[in-house]
Formats: sequence, structure tokens, C-alpha cells
Amino acid sequence: MRIIWTEVHYMFSLRSLALVISSWPLVAAAQPAAKPEDAGMSTERLKRIHESIQRHVDAGEICGAVTVVARRGVVVHFEAHGLMDIESKKPMEKDTIFRLASMTKPITGVAVLMLVEEGKIRLNDPVSKFLPEFRDMKVAMPRERAAGAAPAPGAAAALDFYTVPANREITVQDLLTHTSGLVSTVSGGFGAKLAATMAPHGPGDTLASYVPKLATIPLDFQPGTQWAYSGAAGPEVLSRIVEIVSGQTYDEFLRTRIFEPLGMKDTFFYPPDDRRPRLVTLYRKSPNGLEKDANQDGFSNKTYFGGGGGLMSTAADYLQFAQMLLNGGELNGKRLLGPRTVELMASNHVGDMFNGKLGRPAHGMGFGLIVQVVEDNVAAGLRVSNGSFGWDGAFGTQVWVNPKEKMVTVIMIQTQVAQVQRDFENAVMQAIVE
Repeated sequence: MRIIWTEVHYMFSLRSLALVISSWPLVAAAQPAAKPEDAGMSTERLKRIHESIQRHVDAGEICGAVTVVARRGVVVHFEAHGLMDIESKKPMEKDTIFRLASMTKPITGVAVLMLVEEGKIRLNDPVSKFLPEFRDMKVAMPRERAAGAAPAPGAAAALDFYTVPANREITVQDLLTHTSGLVSTVSGGFGAKLAATMAPHGPGDTLASYVPKLATIPLDFQPGTQWAYSGAAGPEVLSRIVEIVSGQTYDEFLRTRIFEPLGMKDTFFYPPDDRRPRLVTLYRKSPNGLEKDANQDGFSNKTYFGGGGGLMSTAADYLQFAQMLLNGGELNGKRLLGPRTVELMASNHVGDMFNGKLGRPAHGMGFGLIVQVVEDNVAAGLRVSNGSFGWDGAFGTQVWVNPKEKMVTVIMIQTQVAQVQRDFENAVMQAIVE
């Protein structure tokens, strides 16, 4: 399925611009606000977003959330719900900073595609073109044993394998589509089990010092033959390729090429001291309810800029990024990508391989260049429209770019409860009245 980009640029009235000041002062100037009815949505029905989120807060499943909806280029809903810290009863604020976790990945995809457009990277380039260590990769194969037989001497049963040469080199596109087999979360895979010993993370590691270690880990399957989530390793290799090609550290590339042009002033890999008071408390579910996580920085790091999950951001900042994608690569006069490149990003590159993976529906889904794509919302059992694309994070953050409805939705929470996302999607879609 191909997404056709039409009617994605809208002129904003003086009335809408005035409402930026009066109604949603925390939305950047590139995202004016308007009455929901001006964008074909119902003010009354949008109140159901808060009602649905509050039910989960009252149930003790999440501490709070920030939600934002933009349709036809204007913000129609932007609200903070619940608390950002339970112990102090500090209310959630619209400018609260959240750990994005894997919602970092679409930003990494855009960074790579910007360099593809410049001719500095090709999607079919072998990774070894940039990182020679990834030449001649091996694939781990489970060793078959007779029933009841002991594993080979000195080998743990779970790691009893041999290796064969990869049929071909892994490519940039394999990493973008999670079809490389590199340290993947595939049932029976060895990569994740071997990573801690074969490629241990050091406290002062950078992408330059760590990523070559990943080449020592055998792949979990032959490249291109399966879809299996390479949650950290794949995007981290992509981040290092961006560094090599651009001559900038990954955090500097993102800051100068994406965040500053889009006005994303609160997006970074590690929170500056003056932003710490705005950082939401990270909780985990336990038998006793929500408990404060011991690691409040999540995946963020001062030296290791992992493109798979290290960023922190606000709902308003991420809205800027997502609106740029909805607009076909441009926002507020700043063009990051061409429309055809965004279309390519949001197209299914893996056939049926993504269906049923990583907790996704068994039917109706596709996977693009580091984003999921809804191909048949009825088969998938999702409320979002066909052609919608986006991703979510381990702590519950989620973004959908919905070209059919000319709409972007962002929800920020910090405890993974999938039903919160489903209820938010439903509350948004039922509020569309034209």
C-alpha cells in the first residue's frame, strides 16, 4: 500500500493565531491552536480523552499523562492529566519532560533518511561499508540433540549452538526494518543472551567504542528472512553510521539538523540541570501498585547517544516532529525530507512478517523504515485509520501520524499500559465529526 500525500499544508487564520496565546501557550508557534469544530472535531467529545485517561489514573495503573491532538495543521486538544510525582502530589504539567524510550527510533529513521537524500547513504549499502567489523557476519544455529541428551561440554543448554556464514551482508535497510537478526528479541535467539558477555557496555562507552563490539555477536537468523525487534543494537548501529557519515556526534547531528530547525527546545539525551524539575517520575508496576523506579534516567546517558531509546522530550516538542512527517517532511518553512521519502518511510517493506510480532495484531499490520504501518485497521482491530504510521516506547509513550485524517496524536505516560494507548486512540477517533 502506498500513502498518497495531498492537502497537508494549511493556511491559518488570525483567529487561530490569537488562540495560540489565549488557549495553548505551551504549543510552539509552528503549531497554532483552534476550536476543535474548525478542524472537524467536537469539543464535547474530546473531553472523553481526559475521562479515559483519568480512569487509568484512578485505577492506579499510571500516575498521569500528557495528550495532544492536532488535525488539519492546528492543535485541537492539549491537556495534562493526573500527577507527575505521586509522593509529592505534584500535578502533571503540559511541559513535563518524558523518557521517550523507543519513540526515539522514528527520529533516528529521519536522521538516516536525511543522509540518504543527500546521497551519503544508500538503503542497500552493506553496514560494512561504514563499519568494516560487520563484514563476514555469522548466524547462530541451534544444535540439535537427541531427547534427554546433555549439552556439549562446557556449554549451557540455552546457548548450545554453532555458526554458519551469513548468506549476505546486513544492510542499512535491514537495520531500519528489524530484519537484520542483530541482537533481536526472537524466540530461541542467541544474540540477546550473548550480548552481555560478548559486547558488554562500559560506563564511559560511546557509539564509537561500543558499536564495533556488536559485530562479534552472531546473528539470530539469515538477514532479510524474519522480522525480529532489534530494540537497541540495530538503531545504535544506525546512529554510529550517521556519526561516521556526517562527521558529528549523534547528539550534535540531531540537535543541529532536526531539533533546532523544528523548534524542539526540550529534546535531548540527558536532562540539563535546569530541566530536571520538569522530568516526570518513572514508575514501575508491582503487586503493591506503582513503585518508583530505581533508575530515573531510563535509557538516557551523558556519553552514549543510543538512537534506539535514549531521548527525552515533551509532548509539544514531539508534536513538532510528527507534524513535520504529516506535512511530507516540512514544518514552519524548514524542510527536513522530501514528500516521497516520507512516503517511502511509511510504506510496508516487510510483507506479512510484522503481523503478530512484539504484541502487535496478528493481521493488518506492516512495517516501514523504523515505523509500524496500519494496512487494514479492521483486520488489526485498531481505531486509527489505514495508512497511519508511528511507534511507541517501553514506558508508554506513543505517536500516530494519520495522513487520512490529516491528524497527529501524541500520548506521554511513564508506565507501560497498552490499554491506555487503545483508549486514547478510541477517544480521539470518536471525536472526529466530519
